[in-house]
Amino acid sequence: MAFNVADYKTSVHNNWCPGCGDFGILNAIQMSLMDMQLDPERVTVFSGVGCSSKTPHYINTYGVHTLHGRVLPFATGGKLANPEMTVLAVGGDGDGLGIGAGHFVATGRLNLDITYIMFNNGVYGLTKGQASPTLHLGQQTKSLPNPNIIHEINPLILALSSGYTFIARGYAYDVAQLKALIRQGIEHPGLSFIDILQPCPTYNNINTRDWFGGADRKGEDGKAMPRVYKLDPNLYDPLISAETTDEEIHQKIAAFFAKATEWGDQIPSGVLLQNLTQSTYEERVIESLPKYKKNPPAKRQIESDNKPVLKINTILDELRVA
Repeated sequence: MAFNVADYKTSVHNNWCPGCGDFGILNAIQMSLMDMQLDPERVTVFSGVGCSSKTPHYINTYGVHTLHGRVLPFATGGKLANPEMTVLAVGGDGDGLGIGAGHFVATGRLNLDITYIMFNNGVYGLTKGQASPTLHLGQQTKSLPNPNIIHEINPLILALSSGYTFIARGYAYDVAQLKALIRQGIEHPGLSFIDILQPCPTYNNINTRDWFGGADRKGEDGKAMPRVYKLDPNLYDPLISAETTDEEIHQKIAAFFAKATEWGDQIPSGVLLQNLTQSTYEERVIESLPKYKKNPPAKRQIESDNKPVLKINTILDELRVA
């Protein structure tokens, strides 16, 4: 059976604000699932709390709307229970880097084969525009009575230091590039993080669509000079493989830092780092629990005729250390 984009859409009413960047991200996710021809019954989208965390309601796959900041541990449990499932975690910068910052770091250490998509707009949109962890120091959006007095988090740098093995940045209004990045993240064998610049037209009047598009600065031809630009694959190589030398790794990490900290008139988008040298958490689990791959928790029969059949002693025997 061939799937089309409509197969990944639901009839749930979408109540995002007009002009919200979330629409572009939602379309990119649905289009990437269609491009990969993933069976909707083999995909689960997890979310936390926030405007962006309504996303599972609009995608016709399994969806789990969880607690504020807890999307990654829930997604981890879902993937470990059923490793054959394609797992996406979605949420805002407040959800993932505020209350969820500890889980962001802890999940990075695992290198689990899931894809985390962050909708990054610098504000807590659902609760009326308070400064999120990514709003820059000194900025004052329309909902703030005073400039932000807390230093911002760079999610790309935090992802690298935490252990994510695929790190990319996209832009909500460049759906074509974003679709490709999401597909690359899903296909990557390990933990993927995609930071998406997502203008909030209601509360963030600084980092707007016009600002990202460079409407406030003109070239000699009088045309806008966009701030967001695509990394040139001929000039920037993000791949670290088994053949990459130590010296080359140092050079690639230095190049990553240079691009990850570039902000203002020039903001790079694309894949910033892909590390294929690290084993996944699932692979390490299988080494210590050989039966896990063929008999993960989701495939175990737990009842028959309304009677429990799963014996706890069997599980304990498998986990016992000799």
